[in-house]
Amino acid sequence: MKKILIAEDSPTILEIVKNILEQEGYSVITATDGLEALTKAKKESPDLIILDLMLPKVDGYKVCGMLKFDKNFSRIPIIILTARAGEEDKKMASDVKADEYIVKPFEPEAFLPKVKKLLKEEPNE
Repeated sequence: MKKILIAEDSPTILEIVKNILEQEGYSVITATDGLEALTKAKKESPDLIILDLMLPKVDGYKVCGMLKFDKNFSRIPIIILTARAGEEDKKMASDVKADEYIVKPFEPEAFLPKVKKLLKEEPNE
């Protein structure tokens, strides 16, 4: 069973994303701030991380960058899931090596194929 870490400070969005992923058979770990996300990423070594940008304590850019530039964790794909739709935000996410950038609100039908692609699964598994 693939393990996914979701770092999101909105309880509503966290629950929605968690439910979508659990219905697909994934094991889900959650974090509500950037520091907790870093700690859990290093402890649990998830197969994928879904990361909000506007997190308390440590923002999503820093979390992404710290993991992507650490050779022990750089292989973990990271999806940025954020309300920030600006080109500058997308560029910064690219600079810290995020694998995907999804703007909230999102459609599960558009979200799940990206998750499956990064986990190297077939979309209809």
